[in-house]
Amino acid sequence: MEATLSELEAVLGHRFLNPQLLVNALTHRSLANQLAHENGVDGADLGDNERLEFLGDAVLNLVVAEALFAAHPEWQEGELTRVRAQLVSRNHMANIAVSIGLGRYLRLSRGEDRSGLRNKSTVLSNTMEAVMGALFLDAGLDPVRTFVRSRVMGEAAEQLAEELRSGAALGNYKSALQERLQATRAGTPVYQVKSESGPDHRKRFLVEVRIKTDPGEPEKPLACGQGSTKKHAEQDAARRALVLLTAAEDATAADSGANGQEHTRQ
Repeated sequence: MEATLSELEAVLGHRFLNPQLLVNALTHRSLANQLAHENGVDGADLGDNERLEFLGDAVLNLVVAEALFAAHPEWQEGELTRVRAQLVSRNHMANIAVSIGLGRYLRLSRGEDRSGLRNKSTVLSNTMEAVMGALFLDAGLDPVRTFVRSRVMGEAAEQLAEELRSGAALGNYKSALQERLQATRAGTPVYQVKSESGPDHRKRFLVEVRIKTDPGEPEKPLACGQGSTKKHAEQDAARRALVLLTAAEDATAADSGANGQEHTRQ
């Protein structure tokens, strides 16, 4: 366990003064119950990560809000709230957990481990919050701030800020793409899994989004996306499709403007 914890501490950027906090953050209720049954004691005495999850959720919201408040003085309460909600969402925290391989460190009962619980997004996101709570209890807000800057914010925060400026459906690229295609009567988006790769704990999906026009007509490929789940890959494909559509519209507008100027000169 010590070697494993030291690897995780390196990823988190913090060496725990009280390693038991990290152990508790990684302990699922199922293991506490299993050990309690085997040893004839109360499971609550052995400790799991649910209390740390509660604390970590509050700490995470505070640190992300603080970072957004400092980075975007032009945003009002509504804008800050919407972006924060996306950054601390279950999907985003599960993605972060996957990116650092958190599932490998989870402490589960034998039954739940065999059931595949180690890879469930809900369990991963909850554990990620518990780890934030453990970081806070061990050393205050500074290690949480460091982790949030490097993992939670970054490119994701920039993408959300850009999406907010564009007026798209924040954080839901599939909805934004569907609304855009409906508005232009271009067709309906359909998603197809093209491939799966990687081991079970680091699965990657490749999804293609196509435009379906009239019945019987061939679907038009639009973009491909990748993700740790099918839903995440679909969102990524929709995001890439929106980028391509925007670029095409900008190019058309530029051509129209240039043609108009040429016509005026003639």
